[in-house]
Amino acid sequence: MRILITGTNGFIGANLKAELINRKYSEIAEINDFGDKLLLKKYVDESDLIFHLQTLYRSEDAEAFESVNTTTTKNIIELIGKRRKTLFFISSTQAETDSLYGISKLKAEKVIEEWMNATGNKAVIFRLANEFGKWCQPKLNSVVATFCDDIANNREIKVDNPDAPLRLVYIDDIIYGLITAAEKENTPLYAEVNPTYEITVGQLAEIIESFNAGRIAGNVPDLRNELIKKLYSTYLSYLPADDFSILLNSHTDERGSFTELLHFGEMGQVSINNSKPGVTKGNHWHHTKTEKFIVIKGSGIIRFRKIGENKVIEYFVSGDKIEVVDIPPGYTHNITNSGETDMLTVVWANEVFDSKTPDTYFEEV
Repeated sequence: MRILITGTNGFIGANLKAELINRKYSEIAEINDFGDKLLLKKYVDESDLIFHLQTLYRSEDAEAFESVNTTTTKNIIELIGKRRKTLFFISSTQAETDSLYGISKLKAEKVIEEWMNATGNKAVIFRLANEFGKWCQPKLNSVVATFCDDIANNREIKVDNPDAPLRLVYIDDIIYGLITAAEKENTPLYAEVNPTYEITVGQLAEIIESFNAGRIAGNVPDLRNELIKKLYSTYLSYLPADDFSILLNSHTDERGSFTELLHFGEMGQVSINNSKPGVTKGNHWHHTKTEKFIVIKGSGIIRFRKIGENKVIEYFVSGDKIEVVDIPPGYTHNITNSGETDMLTVVWANEVFDSKTPDTYFEEV
């Protein structure tokens, strides 16, 4: 199957090309300069599927919108003629408005419909809402991209109307919709990309600002919410290249160190404990807090004793045999480095540590 993509230097085009390559589509042609009409004709002639994604989003010039968004579509259709080729076209929900951008997209849609009626050829039109995701250009066609870029780079954002509604659609869902439509035989002229998400501009700004503050504090947002998950991935893609890492605060003494790695809110936190040879840490118990210990380097012994009883339980752990040891509530416990090198233990707790209510009571095992 031979595929032509227009606009691979744009947001959707770049993502579509990357995913088609991931899926082992090998015959992919791309064009971004429509001035070379001979090259365009060659690519159209050789292609079975054409993804026409080239789009002008912003301009004060109606003729510029007409040239890029409408005329290029006419040119491609004229080159296809009556030959059996399938055209996929990215339009916008703004085609329902009287904006210059929307008018140019609506004209292109009508050109495609007329061509289909005249030739019996197949086309699929996607009217997309506000697109967002990695590689989207800030200050062009996506307020999400603009907010992410400014906030990730610690620039102040401007929110003129926080109550203004937004309908968002994520790039991975767009690409899935395009490829699914290409691989199916019966797709309607106007196809939908789902899911879409309803939010206000003010809510969007607050969410992305919380990502920035939370990242510095080691907090991970609630990724069970699909919109939050997709917005967080988008935000991270706009981090400056010299700001991918954050130095963590380690509590260090002669016994070793303890470092909180990530906080997951209601899902607890993950830390790493470094213990020097011969050092014992712990000797405390919890009412409700639970933990999981995973020794990833060195060797040691985890000891337990149920509160009010004398029997001591021992688990021998080692980085040579990765296992998870649960720390139940009601058992005082400790961990001793029994080896000759530092012992590293990954610790998950079911709650983020709060010094005001630590639920930690010291008692020797």
